[in-house]
Amino acid sequence: MNARRLTWRQPRRVLTTAVILILDLVVLVWFAFPIVWMFISAFKTQAGMFTMPPQWIFTPTLFNYENMFERGALHYFRNSLLTSLGTVAVATTLGTLAGYGLARGRFRYKKNTAWWIITTRMAPIPAVLVPLYAIFRSLGVINSLPGLVFAFTTFSLPLAVWLMMGFFREVPRDLEEAVWVDGGTTFRSFWDVALPLVKPGLIATATLSFIFSWNDYLFATVLTSGATQTLPVVTASLQTMQGVVWGQVMSMGTLIFVPVLLLGVAIRKYLVRGLSLGAVK
Repeated sequence: MNARRLTWRQPRRVLTTAVILILDLVVLVWFAFPIVWMFISAFKTQAGMFTMPPQWIFTPTLFNYENMFERGALHYFRNSLLTSLGTVAVATTLGTLAGYGLARGRFRYKKNTAWWIITTRMAPIPAVLVPLYAIFRSLGVINSLPGLVFAFTTFSLPLAVWLMMGFFREVPRDLEEAVWVDGGTTFRSFWDVALPLVKPGLIATATLSFIFSWNDYLFATVLTSGATQTLPVVTASLQTMQGVVWGQVMSMGTLIFVPVLLLGVAIRKYLVRGLSLGAVK
């Protein structure tokens, strides 16, 4: 009887594995094809992008990239990088401290406070743009990179707090209590025990904050102009009255995508561990 079950389950297991692999391949092609097409098209001429059937073997050209850098793409790349790194620094630092306080603190309405923080992230960006613009104008930070960092932080910080609170809750309290028994302070238990244990979660939170601010378009469109614009805004402006400058769009798209790709590859180990570290209780 057991031999018959084993004989029946073996081909069934092989079939299930084959189906899963095929579905994984379909999903991979579905998501990877536009990216591959963008990279290839960036080395084509405008006419070569729309030939039918598509040309997979062609003479590559660097015209699109040369034109992109002549238009000051490095300046806008710098703006995107500075605002994204600034957002990561502010949101991750404040989110880590607040998350630890919510995870270990003992005060009334702690759960309500945590819920209120995450609900601010649920608000749609257009709903807060008008009041945020009015506040920025009164403070004189319109068309400035620090103002854009503050705008990005308003949406990245609630998520950072919520994530870090969940990560710190996964740290056994006994480890920190051992530090307190030895005469250590709360800050020492946070710095020496809790923070090193949630390092993967900290990296995952910083990565998500970077990606959200790096890809942002709406905040940057409303709050910046001219020399303070970021890469997504400049790329969208390539749609002119005469049509879309597809060669420039493809080359700018690669400039936007490559840093995120390299970041993901560099920290993929920590990112997977961080996102699966634990759930908020």
